Amino acid sequence: MNIVLKISCPDRLGIVADIAARLSRQNCNIIESSQFFQPDPGTVRDDGIGQFFMRVECNATNANLDDLEASFEEFCTQFKATAAVTPQPRTMKVVLMVSKFDHCLQDIIYRVQTGVLPIEIVAVVSNHVDSRPTVERLGIPFYLWSVTKDNKLEQEAKLDDLIARTGAELIVLARYMQILSDTFSSKYFGKIINIHHSFLPAFKGAKPYHRAWGRGVKHIGATAHYVTPDLDEGPIIEQDTERVSHSCDPDELVRRGRDIEARVLSRAIKLHAEERVFINKSRTVVFQP
Repeated sequence: MNIVLKISCPDRLGIVADIAARLSRQNCNIIESSQFFQPDPGTVRDDGIGQFFMRVECNATNANLDDLEASFEEFCTQFKATAAVTPQPRTMKVVLMVSKFDHCLQDIIYRVQTGVLPIEIVAVVSNHVDSRPTVERLGIPFYLWSVTKDNKLEQEAKLDDLIARTGAELIVLARYMQILSDTFSSKYFGKIINIHHSFLPAFKGAKPYHRAWGRGVKHIGATAHYVTPDLDEGPIIEQDTERVSHSCDPDELVRRGRDIEARVLSRAIKLHAEERVFINKSRTVVFQP
C-alpha cells in the first residue's frame, strides 16, 4: 500500500527534515517527493517569507496509518500546517455535468474505461437529454434537470443531495453551460472543475471560435480551472494551446478546440484525483508526475 502526504505551511527551517524523520519512524519509504516555496508578493525570495508546499508519495506497507495520521496532526500544530494523508491507489467518486456538447464527457468515459483516470463516475447530470443514451448504456445514473432562472436554486438543492447520497468528492463541468450560483460555488470551492476555451476574456459569450476566426487568431487553446463565484476566474489547474493558420475556417477551429478542451479537462481531473494540486489563493501549485 502507498500513501500520498500533502502539506502546506508557512515557510521555515526544518520542515523537510521533520517530515522525513516522521515518515522514517513510521516505516514509510519515500518513492516520490516534490516541494515548492512561494514567496509572498513584494518580498525577496531569500527572506523566507511565504508558503511552503510539499507532496510526498511513500510505500507504507509496514506503517500504521492511525499512528501516521497522529504524527502529522502533531506536525500541523508545530508548524501551523495543513496536512492530509491519503491511501493509494484510490478511486475518486465524481459527478459529471454536461449540456449538449459531449466531447469532454466521451473523452472522460473512455479514459475511465481504459484505466487512465482514477475516478468513478457516480452520476451524470444534464440540462439536455442528448447524452442520456450514452450514459445509461454504461449503467451510469443519468439525471435530466432543466435549469431556468426560476428553478436554479431548487435544482442545485437536488444536486447537493445527489452529492451527499453518492459520496462524490469532485464535480466536473464537462461543458455544462449553466452558471452555478455563488452560494453553491463557494460551498464546493476546490471541488468543482470547469473547462473553457482560452480566448477569455477577449471572446466571451456565444460562438467564441467564430469571433476568434474573425480576428485572425493564430493560437487556440483551453483552460481547466476551479470554479469560484467570479465567473471563469478561478485558480487554473491546466492549460494547452495549438497553433492554427489562416487556412482554418471557423468549423475547423471548433473541431480543434473541442479536442484541446477534452485533453485539458482530463489532465486536470487526473492531477486533482492524484492529489497533485494545491490551491494557493488565486493560484495553484501543481506537481506534475
